[in-house]
Amino acid sequence: MSFDQLGIHLGPLYIRYYGLIVMGAVVAGAALAEWHAKQRKLRSEFIWESLLWVVLAGVLGARLWHIFTPSPSLIAAGVTTQYYLTHPLDALAIWRGGLGIPGAVIGGVLALYIQARRRGEHFPAWLDVFAPAIALGQGLGRWANFVNQELYGAPSDLPWAITIDPPYRLPEFADVARYHPIFLYESLWSLATAALLIWLGRKFGKRLMAGDIFLVYLITYPTIRILLDFIRLDAAEIAGFNANQSFMSVVLLLAAGWLAWRHRATV
Repeated sequence: MSFDQLGIHLGPLYIRYYGLIVMGAVVAGAALAEWHAKQRKLRSEFIWESLLWVVLAGVLGARLWHIFTPSPSLIAAGVTTQYYLTHPLDALAIWRGGLGIPGAVIGGVLALYIQARRRGEHFPAWLDVFAPAIALGQGLGRWANFVNQELYGAPSDLPWAITIDPPYRLPEFADVARYHPIFLYESLWSLATAALLIWLGRKFGKRLMAGDIFLVYLITYPTIRILLDFIRLDAAEIAGFNANQSFMSVVLLLAAGWLAWRHRATV
């Protein structure tokens, strides 16, 4: 067995740290969801019955998000949506990075809805169970970006700035070594969000409606994505607008409006 910067060699096998971290985040999230389900006296077996489908749909959604919202640097290198559609093997190469969390959440939620319908489970209640697990998984999974030296922000001389090796820098910043660790900011925010969502459920459980905790997640996560994209160097664009900020702004406003409307009689 030998190690290098990006993975582990086990004889003829090569296992990337990126994949190990992502899978570890999935397992940690599932374990938290199981604990949360038991706290809410729900049938925790449903988590393990649905996990494979939720993960597969999440990975598919995450990859599709990446494929359909390529960053400017990828487009400049010729790696466009059209390129992926005509090079299916590259489209499948998720171990090289390129997973978008918005797509992962969309795909995972759709799979969860289908599984809940098939097994006669209350879908909104399970959204609340999975919300802190999603946030935990994001908080841990973002460290896969650190390993791949991706998801860094503008140049920075702050004490916690990270060094990016020359092969991973954008061409226009080839001589700049240190950058904002966007992955770290999002990781810490996501871990705090997981704790917040669990606390809300325990503190205000009797006043909350099924699905409220997930709606809070749909407010907190878009908030950090909108803010961080102001210092992100290689943000994807659609029709000249920042793709993530535009999408997340819509999600945040809809979630906040829906949450307020559901509790309008108690405000």
